[in-house]
This record gives sequence, structure tokens and C-alpha cells, in this order.
Amino acid sequence: MLHEGRSWPLGASPDERGINFAVFSAHATAVELCVFDAQGFKELQRLSLPKQTDSVWHGYLPDAKVGLVYGYRVHGPYLPSEGHRFNAHKLLIDPYTRQLQGTLVWNDANYGHIRGHADKDLSFDTRDSSPYVPKSVVTERTLTPTISHAPHRQYQPPRERAPLSEKVIFEGHVKGLTALQDAIPEALRGSYEALSSTSMIEYLKRLGITALELLPVHEFCDDDFLCERGLKNYWGYQSLCFFAPAARYAASSNPQEEFKDTVKALHEADIEVLLDVVYNHTAEGNEMGPTLCYRGLDNFSYYRLESDKRFYVNDSGTGNTLALEHPRVLQMVMDSLRFWTNEMQVDGYRFDLASILGRESYGFDRGAGFFDAIAQDPNLSDARMIAEPWDLGPGGYQLGQYPARWSEWNDQFRDTARKFWNSNAALLPEFSDKLLGSSSLFEWQGREPSASVNFITAHDGFTLSDLVSYQSKHNLQNGEDNRDGHDGNHSSNHGVEGPTDDLAINELRLRQQRNFLCTLFLSQGTPMLLAGDERDRTQQGNNNAYCQDNDIAWIDWQSTEQSDSLAEFTQSLITLRKAQPVLRRQWYLHGHHQSLSTGLPDVSWLNSEAALMLEEDWHKPDSGFVALQMMGDAIPENQSVQPSDTLLILINGGDEDVVFSLKAKMLAGSKWQLLVHSADPVHTKPVLAGEQLCQWKSLQVLKLVE
Repeated sequence: MLHEGRSWPLGASPDERGINFAVFSAHATAVELCVFDAQGFKELQRLSLPKQTDSVWHGYLPDAKVGLVYGYRVHGPYLPSEGHRFNAHKLLIDPYTRQLQGTLVWNDANYGHIRGHADKDLSFDTRDSSPYVPKSVVTERTLTPTISHAPHRQYQPPRERAPLSEKVIFEGHVKGLTALQDAIPEALRGSYEALSSTSMIEYLKRLGITALELLPVHEFCDDDFLCERGLKNYWGYQSLCFFAPAARYAASSNPQEEFKDTVKALHEADIEVLLDVVYNHTAEGNEMGPTLCYRGLDNFSYYRLESDKRFYVNDSGTGNTLALEHPRVLQMVMDSLRFWTNEMQVDGYRFDLASILGRESYGFDRGAGFFDAIAQDPNLSDARMIAEPWDLGPGGYQLGQYPARWSEWNDQFRDTARKFWNSNAALLPEFSDKLLGSSSLFEWQGREPSASVNFITAHDGFTLSDLVSYQSKHNLQNGEDNRDGHDGNHSSNHGVEGPTDDLAINELRLRQQRNFLCTLFLSQGTPMLLAGDERDRTQQGNNNAYCQDNDIAWIDWQSTEQSDSLAEFTQSLITLRKAQPVLRRQWYLHGHHQSLSTGLPDVSWLNSEAALMLEEDWHKPDSGFVALQMMGDAIPENQSVQPSDTLLILINGGDEDVVFSLKAKMLAGSKWQLLVHSADPVHTKPVLAGEQLCQWKSLQVLKLVE
């Protein structure tokens, strides 16, 4: 028998005497707690939650223990045209559960309506879904007070973190990073634990990575249409619940503890952990989707609905959109962020389709409730906040419009760099802006250059190798007749589509990869490297590998001359970036500050004659050359950073060689040491004077000697 218990905290909260259950539903008429056997196969009890307080149904089960397997059945009206889709025949996941038992098995019983019925989603299905849906499991709550204590959440002081401008982000997939890593025991490959293996940590440290950004690890499901094709949801953007680490990545029976131990090990190696989080939609899809959790709990409250409440707002492109303007939905998201920050010690988040989170009824607002909730929460005061600043809704593209403490994925950096190197486009003004931190986008509200998360590639799109090897996408293996994935890739195959034995083409492709890597790591802002790009990883031209849980998307760790040389080049660039503070300033470089030693401005843009760029130089249709001089001792009075070396970056994106004079009066000196040469990566780093040949499609970095 259930006692009344408490309405807070939400979820299942164990103490020494039993377990308190609390779940939100504003429009339900009754809520039943369903208790199962340890395997989740047999339903043992149905107990009505006896009390509702402020739309939270709650009850206390005496003598219940951690490990109890359960779910909910929720009674209420089934009136789709009014936004209500209650169906007590469907077992529901607790949205606050921290562990699931079993996996989703696709069956017609999972749907609140009768599939194939003439009335479509207006019909009502009476089959029991419990044999097919995962069950919730009660786990320990280490930081949440038990119900007998005062109702306040323990505050965890934030970890000390360096400015984001000091970080190098590595975007990877939990499984894909280690599935083919021979140095890791086979039983551990593809798991959380594998991420903290000695070989993996040593590799990340050797490369120079300081932040690991993981694709979604919240529990998610494989879409039914993918299962029909024999494929899986590899990326994980179909969340079932926002508190449970995905069990598919756990080598142990306790995903929560394994994930926590992995984060701890990475922290001990001075590597931060960032999570790609999906708070904009759920796996339940549109009105024709299954009833697994939120739809059955309170469809009207959890989702944004059209004026005809039968249908869903689809700003996410996946069928539904979570209603973060509802206080209880916002509370769930904030509780989830606090859980991952406090208990799991995650350092920050990349928010998928973040414009949805900031969209109020009248449109996107940088002062939206979600942003305000984060800004005032001491638990999240030092967490990294990174937006994917777009969605599919009206006015969804909001790059540069996020609140002051946020950073953003800068797709304009990506596209400008790709077009500059791959298409000979006359883009010098745009390219120069992106190299110096995209001040045109982020400086207007006082944000630092680190607000720009710079990337050339990400999980969504071509890998770096494919970017210079394919003109078009090749996604037939996804089973959608090559209709999926982006068409505007700004890529180039350099003469042959896909692999070739042509030595000249292969050398050019490798040089272009080095050019892109140079652009990434020599730019002001925060660099993000797609895992495997440093190893010449290919997806065989697939630019939408969301369903390829196989060696198409996994990193190939086999050593080849090309992969080893590219990894070594990448490592050298990261080392250079860390050694030269002038490459990671926390202020924008506009030529407003003078060098203490020479009086020259902090940055100078020079043409092929080593003279200051004139207006006509920026817009020459066939010119892709520009030189950037950065004075290491040109520091504003209000900055306490130490001076660094003066660097000269010679960029030639054109198709003709350029001879550049090193004796011009605009240069800080006449002798320079060659540090980086994308066309000759094994150079001997000579001291240069006189003239320097800048090969077509190449980039060089020189350091002032005298």
C-alpha cells in the first residue's frame, strides 16, 4: 500500500525506509505505479498514487529498495483534437529515471492508437505495451536529499576551469572512438570505460586534446524504420529520458557509476567532458508515433501543439518539440542539467537545435525563460554552454544572438573556410573575419572570441578526408536513395570522385587537409576537431552517418603513412597554438593596440607585395593570397597576459605561386623561422630572409627571429 509521501523531489527517491515516487501530470485523472520483477518481465503490482499536489502525483512505498523495477500507467481523456492522449494500457517510463531495464522492442502495442486504422491517431488501442517497453529502475541518489530532509538540493562548488579560449575540443562518439581500438580489451571497446583506458587517455594527451565532446549519451532508442532496414540510431538524437546514461555504452551493469568513473579519470588527465544534449524533442515523434513516456503522461503539457491540438509543432524536424515554456518541462530540463553537472561532474553542454530552447510564443529571445533559468542557477554557474544556434522553425537561424556567457557552433567559419580552400571563391574579407574570431558576429554584445566554436567538420557532414575527396554525398547505405544529408557541402574531389591511385591528386588532397587544419588551429576562438580527422578518416562519402553503427562511422586506428603523418601534423599545430598566446587572445584584434617593441599594430593584413592591403586587394576576383602579421607584444593595458612571439601567416588559397618579400617595412623584422608549411610539412625549419615562395593552395607560419 502506498502512503501519501511527498511531491518533491520528482522521480523515485529511496531512503532507509522505502521509496518516494513523484511524477508530474496536470491533466491526468489517476496515476498507477506498476511494480515489476527484477528482470522487468512480470508485472507484480499496480498501486494508485494517492495524492496530487500542484499537478504532481506522489506516493511512498514502504520497505521498497534500490533496484526496484517499475513504470507508470496514467489515466485521463483520450481526446487528440484537444491535445490529450492518455491511454492507461501503455506502460510509461518515469521521465526522471536514472536507469532503464531492457530496451525498446517495436510493436504495434506501443502506440496509443491502432496502427493502420481508418481513423489513424484518433483510434484507441487497448493492447498492453509493457512487454515491449523498457522499465525504470530505482537507483541511489547521492546528492539529492531523502524525503525526510529539508527540501533543498545540495550545492556543488564548480570545478576550476580555464577560459574556453585555452581549450581544444575533440568531438567524438562513445562507441566510435574505441570500437576498433586494438589496445583496449575487446569486452570494453565502445564503452564508457574504454574512454578512460590508458591507451585512449594517452592518445588524447599526446594529441593535445583538453576537452572531449561526446555525442548524446542520454538513453535513446533505435527508430522503427531503421530497425526495419537492419540499421541503428548511431548518433543518438532520439532521447527517451534525460537522466539515464545509455546502457548500450556500459561495459558493466551500472551505467551511471561507469560513466561517473570515466569522467573522473578524464578529469585526472586534465581533460574536460562536454555532452551533446537533446532537450528540443523526444523519441515519441508526431501524432503517429508511439506512447512511451511524455505523450502518455501529459501530452498537452510536455509538447508544443499546433492550433489544432491534434498536431505537433515540428521545429526539430523529428515530429515533435518539447514545450520548454511550460514551467514543469523547464524544471525537468534544469533538473537534468543539474544532475549531470553535480552528480556526474560533466563540465559543459552542446545544445542540439538550441534555438528551440530560446523560442517563446512570439519567437526566439535571448532573454527566454530557459536562458534566464541557466543564468541564475549557481549549480551551472561555471558550466560550459555551447549552442547549435539554429533549428527548423521560423526565425531559427540565430548565430551570434545567444546570451553573453554562451558560445556557439560557428557554421559560417566552416562554410567560409571550405569555400576559400575548395572553390577559389573571392572571400578574403569574410575569411579574415573568421580567422580573427568572427567579431562581426560576437563582439557586439561584449563576448570574447571564444564564443566562436570554430570547426571545419562535425559528426553531421563529410569528414575532413571526404571533404577533399568527394564532390557529392554517397549515402545509399542509409537506405533513403541518397535523399538524406546536406547537398551544399562546399567540397571538392580535386579531379576524381572518391579513392584514386593518382599520386598528384592524393598529395593535393593531403595538402588541403593540412590547410584546413591550419585554418582551424591558427584562428582566434575555440577550435573543435572531429575525432578521426587527424587520422585521415573516411566515411566513404557518406555525409549523414547517423545510422551507420559500423566501420563506416567508427575510427580506424590502423597505422598508415598518411594517417600517421596527418596526426603528427595536427599534434604540431595544437602544440603551436598552446605555445603562442597570440593565437588565442581573449580580446578581438583590430589593429587598435601597438607593439611595445616596434610600434606596429597588433595585426596587419598584407598583400603579395608585403604592403598593407588596400580595398581593391580584398576584392580581386582571382587573388587568394593574404599575409597576417600578429605582434606578440601588442597587449591592451587592461590585460595581464605575457607577451608571446610575433607570427607571420602566409595564406595562399589561389592557383598560382606567390613570392613574398620578407624585407618590407611593414614587417616586424627581416629574419623569420619557418614553423609550419602545409605544402612541405617535413621542412627543416630554416631561418628565412629575403623572399619566400608561397606555393598555390598552401599556408605557412613564420616566427620572428630579428
